[in-house]
Amino acid sequence: MKDLPDLVVDLVETSQKHEQYREKECINMIASEGIKSPAVTQILNLTQDLASRYAEGENDISGHVQKRHYQGQKYMSQIEDITTDIIKSLFGSTWADVRLVSGTHANLATFKGLSLASKNNKMVVTPLSCGAHISHDYTGLAGKILGLDNINHVYNIDEFNIDPDKSAYVIRAAKPGIVTFGGSLFLFPHPIKELKEICDEVGAYVAYDASHVLGLIAGGQFQDPLREGADFITSSTHKTFPGPQGGVVMGSPTTPALEKAVKKIQYAVFPLTASSTHLGRLPALGIACLEMKIFGKDLARQIVKNAQTAGQYLYENGVKVIAEKKGFTKSHQIALDVHAFGGGNKIAQDLEDANIILNKNLLPYDDQSSKENPSGLRVGFQDVTRRGFKEGDIKHLCDLILDVVKGKRKPTAVKEDVLALKKEFNCIKYGFQNIEEALTYIKKA
Repeated sequence: MKDLPDLVVDLVETSQKHEQYREKECINMIASEGIKSPAVTQILNLTQDLASRYAEGENDISGHVQKRHYQGQKYMSQIEDITTDIIKSLFGSTWADVRLVSGTHANLATFKGLSLASKNNKMVVTPLSCGAHISHDYTGLAGKILGLDNINHVYNIDEFNIDPDKSAYVIRAAKPGIVTFGGSLFLFPHPIKELKEICDEVGAYVAYDASHVLGLIAGGQFQDPLREGADFITSSTHKTFPGPQGGVVMGSPTTPALEKAVKKIQYAVFPLTASSTHLGRLPALGIACLEMKIFGKDLARQIVKNAQTAGQYLYENGVKVIAEKKGFTKSHQIALDVHAFGGGNKIAQDLEDANIILNKNLLPYDDQSSKENPSGLRVGFQDVTRRGFKEGDIKHLCDLILDVVKGKRKPTAVKEDVLALKKEFNCIKYGFQNIEEALTYIKKA
């Protein structure tokens, strides 16, 4: 092993290479990655002292700071309260907790809190093989850490969605404390409205993991979980929602049962799972909320258009795209079956060699033990859309993808076209270029 000084030199150089590679040379199509505006990045860089501070303590039923156990909190508490109110305003909730450091942390606190509130450790979830996040599953956080007993929704592979009629039977029979919706491979809105009455009938709390689609929800282009019957939304804040890395839980506690649940979730945040809550990200989260309030509708609409355009174009050109009967997607992502071209692992690597970055993905009908080479690819469009791609640009990008998938050209040859295309889209759209621009907009408004 090298000496420490040499390792640090390597670390700095490798970090610089990464920034050049992923930001300047690659087209990013990972469905779980977002992109911040210059204004969000600027304020994130300006809050370095805040990023070094601690703020342990309790919050009230509105999500505001109630008590902190450290000194020096007077501005920190205001920042947390203001950011909480901004989130509540954007999503129309009466309570939010912005202390979560990731979407998985949001799920951890929410699942734990709701199981405590319901005194019931059973949870109905989307099957992992059908798009649920690993944190929902018995093999991950829900089962291995929290000890929850998972029962699967019935999933209709033809519809690529939860079957509401058959899942209603499962919920009635299982009588869970929690019913979850949302996921990671998430093409279509989930049937919350159809199943809310059944959840209420058995006394189950409804939790909706919006990590992948929070920006689409903010832009009014997917579904509105809180108005459709979800009791709580959990989410990360850096996928289609283009903020800093972090998490959030929100809801509207209008009944004693929901107030009890909020208190249990807050207890699960602190003292159970959080000490330092990474406060330096909160001002940046607030700026991202402002951007979504102003630009979110147009951004979300274009993301969905671009995803649907890609689905149609790739399908017309001989690639199996999941859910063609339903228009491929209503979200930011599409799912491809590339088994005929060598499988998800091979194609994802070939595309990476061409500097197009996406990920292999198991499909519901795959052998679930074949995780190293599944049939599928998951392709996201939030990054390219925020860089200014419209439908024509997406078709050109799909031509480059098709050249690789079908083996028409070597990935190294396609890479040259990818580098040229990336240079055409070197600005961030649907956001502010600096904090002063944001403040000027507010003053004029």
